[in-house]
Amino acid sequence: MVHLKNHYNKLWNQSLQKFKRNEFELDPFINSEYDNRYGVTLLARPSQQVKRNIANTLKEIRNVAPYQYYYPESDLHLTILSIISCYPGFSLDQIDQAAYQEVVQSVINSIAPLEVSFRGITASPSCILVQGFPKGDQLTILRNKLRKAFNHSSLQHSIDKRYELQTAHVTAVRFKTSLKSAEKFIAKITQLRDRYLGSCTINEVELVGNDWYQQQEKVTPIAKFSLANQKLL
Repeated sequence: MVHLKNHYNKLWNQSLQKFKRNEFELDPFINSEYDNRYGVTLLARPSQQVKRNIANTLKEIRNVAPYQYYYPESDLHLTILSIISCYPGFSLDQIDQAAYQEVVQSVINSIAPLEVSFRGITASPSCILVQGFPKGDQLTILRNKLRKAFNHSSLQHSIDKRYELQTAHVTAVRFKTSLKSAEKFIAKITQLRDRYLGSCTINEVELVGNDWYQQQEKVTPIAKFSLANQKLL
């Protein structure tokens, strides 16, 4: 928990310095009809109450920065692991979906439900993230077992190719245009830095085909896996 909090703090401090210099990394692909990046992800959805709390918080940010990309409630998610990172031209008909499902199922059998507390926000130069704090080490165990299982398989994957995922964040805002008032934006997100957004037990994870933004209309469900029959450790 301390390591995770330190990681979030480091992201925040580095990004805030860039924001103060008006150095926002803008995403040129948001809502682009030419964006055909696609991939495969194992993810979890926060509870409806947590998503509602996040959505209400985003409304406050939108009031001072109205022209950015705000994730709708339907798209809010916690990435367990990016199995195939999105890249142009990939489609699900290029892989054996059942084989991926079998690998995930073999790992899920030994994983208990995940308890996650969501408190405050942090940032990167390109987005605003909701901070998630898992209770115990089930999420780390799940990720490490998935890494091992896919590395021992012959299936296409790009796990950890971009970076090794260690956090339990939910991406909530992406920057797509210059901010008219960076000062008001910084003041607002600083005000929200430690807001409690709720806790939930995650009893189900989803394997999906997805675009870069996990937009509901572009997500293709592959399989759902229940953690509910396992006892919490």
